[in-house]
Amino acid sequence: MTSKSFSKLTSKGERKNIEFKENLNSDPHLLTERKQQLASQMKYRLARGNGEAIYFVGVDDDGLLVGLEKEQMDESLFVLGELAREIKAKIINVEKQNAGQGEVAKVIINREQNSKPDHLLIGVAGHVDHGKSTLVGTLTTGKLDTGSGSTRIFLDVQKHEIERGLSADLSFAVYGFKNGETIRIRNPLNKGDKALMVEKCDKLISFVDTVGHEPWLRTTIRGIVGQKLTHGLLVVAADQGPTHITREHLGIILAMELPVIVVMTKIDRVSEDQIQAVRQEIFDLLKLVGRIPYMVKNMENADFLSENMNQHLVPVIKASPVNGEGLELLDRLFSGLKIPSHEEDFQKPFMMYIDKIYSVMGVGTVVSGTIRQGKVEKGEKLILGPLSSGDFLPVNVKTIEMHHYRKESASVGEVVGISITGVEMDEIRRGMIICHPDYKPQPVREFDADVAILVHPTTIKEGYECITHIETIAETTCFRPLGQEYLSAGDTGQVRMRFKYHPFAIHEGQKLIFREGKSKGVGTVTRIAS
Repeated sequence: MTSKSFSKLTSKGERKNIEFKENLNSDPHLLTERKQQLASQMKYRLARGNGEAIYFVGVDDDGLLVGLEKEQMDESLFVLGELAREIKAKIINVEKQNAGQGEVAKVIINREQNSKPDHLLIGVAGHVDHGKSTLVGTLTTGKLDTGSGSTRIFLDVQKHEIERGLSADLSFAVYGFKNGETIRIRNPLNKGDKALMVEKCDKLISFVDTVGHEPWLRTTIRGIVGQKLTHGLLVVAADQGPTHITREHLGIILAMELPVIVVMTKIDRVSEDQIQAVRQEIFDLLKLVGRIPYMVKNMENADFLSENMNQHLVPVIKASPVNGEGLELLDRLFSGLKIPSHEEDFQKPFMMYIDKIYSVMGVGTVVSGTIRQGKVEKGEKLILGPLSSGDFLPVNVKTIEMHHYRKESASVGEVVGISITGVEMDEIRRGMIICHPDYKPQPVREFDADVAILVHPTTIKEGYECITHIETIAETTCFRPLGQEYLSAGDTGQVRMRFKYHPFAIHEGQKLIFREGKSKGVGTVTRIAS
């Protein structure tokens, strides 16, 4: 640590959560008025650091290393601890070093985390321009739409998405509940507001907003198959009704065996007769796939479905982000939905499939995804892979964030970004896993699966190739039917599948979807080939 490096951090404004303190005596720093001032200052630093503040003790305001004798340092750390306790935070790490007239210390302070909130992860699907992003933007902010998709801007973050009004990648949004009261986010574009949402809610609703445009269907599949979703939310516009994309997205949700909620949007644009006609189309579609539609008309209906919803019973709600109709019913439904128990998965070693890889200035390489099992802690040593060679690389966990909220640990069902060291960014691919060594992952090239062919114009024989989706994996696979010469539309059977280019870490029981052009099918991994 040098004075030059301290000054550089603050002058560039890159670390707004840093505070320099030369010396903190109990008297006067713990007297009422001064204590309140320092506690407020610490709250500000924590807010700027999304839950983490860094104090340098024995350093003056200009960043010069003054150094403190041991007794002075001990007292200063005691004062910092008392200030942290005052605002429900705590010291989690202290690094000391000789400098100046004694020693200086780097002190990391974090907000005390509440007990893990209940967490629903809901995948939002539906045809392009049926109002998915607008609905989610209105739900999470409480701001009504102007009728031209004004609230969708909170989810479309790429320039071309905003200009064209079409989502091109997965977006994530969050809102929640505290003691049954709806808590919405003031500014979804502010990372601090998202972090505060995670901190204060006892139940979180995270939306994975997928893509409705047909050319990006593989991105939608990744959003539904690649996350550990608890529910699917299918959006159908009242001015168009169910389309072939609506049916395709519903099929993907059902293939993953997820409970589904249907929302009919844009009801402010059409007549009551049109609403009733589309309602009947939705009911007929759900009955065709063996589901029981249930129209949600009031709070009592919402409460009933919250308690009794399953894979067979499907709530259908009319809603308008423009006039607000139906939004309270959705809030009521989400607030009461039961959280799937992850207790068995929680006890297992940590494992997460990697969905996104990116670099953050001052943080380094970050991998994000939904934790499939177990718990991960800051500072833990993990492994990542498999590489093309089949090897797994050792990595270290630097930081963990959920919706920009800095956490000391995270567990099954949470969507997190984990910054890691020990691997170059260009060595990581989507579909790899990051896990605890006790998970004992194995690289897999070949496996058997039970499959059902939904749509295919000809026959599937040995040598057939298509893209197969398992978790966040999207890889070309080669097929070989087992026990029969070929498979065609409507058939079920066993196949041997081989990843064409890279091995991946998969296991028996995982769901899969495969497609090539209009050809598609679903299945389950039954055996890993030796």
